[in-house]
Amino acid sequence: MERCDVLIVGAGPAGSCCAWALRESGLKVLLVDKATFPRDKVCAGWITPPLIDTLQIDLDEYRGGRILQPFTGFRVGMIDGPDVVVRYDRVVSYGIRRCQFDDYLRRRSGSECRLGEPVRRIERMPNEWIVNGTLSARVLVGAGGHFCPVARFFGSGSSQLPVVRAQEIEFSIPADSADAVASEPEVPEIFFCQDLEGYGWCVRKGEFLNIGLGRLDPARLREHVQDFVRFLRERRGLRITLPDRWHGHAYRIYERAAPKLIGDRALLIGDAAGLAYPRSGEGIRPAIESGLLAAKTILEADGDYSLGKLQAYAKAIAQRFGEPPAGYWTEWLPTSLRRAVGRWLVGKSWFARGVVMNRWFLHTDQRALAPPSSLHSHSASIPR
Repeated sequence: MERCDVLIVGAGPAGSCCAWALRESGLKVLLVDKATFPRDKVCAGWITPPLIDTLQIDLDEYRGGRILQPFTGFRVGMIDGPDVVVRYDRVVSYGIRRCQFDDYLRRRSGSECRLGEPVRRIERMPNEWIVNGTLSARVLVGAGGHFCPVARFFGSGSSQLPVVRAQEIEFSIPADSADAVASEPEVPEIFFCQDLEGYGWCVRKGEFLNIGLGRLDPARLREHVQDFVRFLRERRGLRITLPDRWHGHAYRIYERAAPKLIGDRALLIGDAAGLAYPRSGEGIRPAIESGLLAAKTILEADGDYSLGKLQAYAKAIAQRFGEPPAGYWTEWLPTSLRRAVGRWLVGKSWFARGVVMNRWFLHTDQRALAPPSSLHSHSASIPR
């Protein structure tokens, strides 16, 4: 039996950053993931400067052999409708490839990892957790995404909570086809569905292109994706042949009801807890910040991981992200009126900048989360 203090199930951004924050704590931390890394994780993939500050990422170091595409603007519009370009006088985000970013965070965590090991059995004992019959832990952290086995153990996947379903592709642009992609590398493109139930994106990251579409209403998702590709070809000058195989994934958003975050000697973070931002569906920043807040709670619990002690984590999440919104007024509008309102609003520069980008996607009103106090003076070199 291998014993540890903290067992984190899932080595994505949430789990790896939780482990990173515990690195100098003296606790034995173990990361377990069913995947091997680097893993093929397709995602629109961008991170903002506040998140970089929180993680104390050295951008020059990160650029070494990895994609880091600066974004200084966004094209925002409706599919088959008007669009506007929102430009900034500074870098407001960076495009990353998740296969590289996730592996960077995992390796930087300094934690022991058990990769390629799916969690098949979880047992709650009086003073410990037993996982797969071979691992023992005092506290369990669920960071395994939408289908996290720890979340499933606690029955946190309520059917009443809204779930986004998405399909996307990411591929290398052939050198002789660079001009067959109209989108600018510095200006990602976001186009909302006519019924406002989701949006599509076209994001160029160096020599890679990511195209995808996600919706709250999963009906005819494939048709919506095909229609979006048709729009990109007709209106946005996309002339490149796309891969046949699209990747699908699902995740809950932080809306309508507070998610289950804790149990006795257990915490859920990131997509396992359903913390993605409601309007944009972004999950990277909430995942990382929840992982850091969970680590802070574990440290302050000082060995007492009872439900009462872990309540501090639930309070920290509510303080950071607010109460889950009940929904949006547009949901009550007839479809035809919703489409008209959407076309009118999204086509306005003030709305595209002030609401869509600054509030929904970039969260410019939310200050950076302070770095973990135990690592304020620590900047580790990452082995290649």
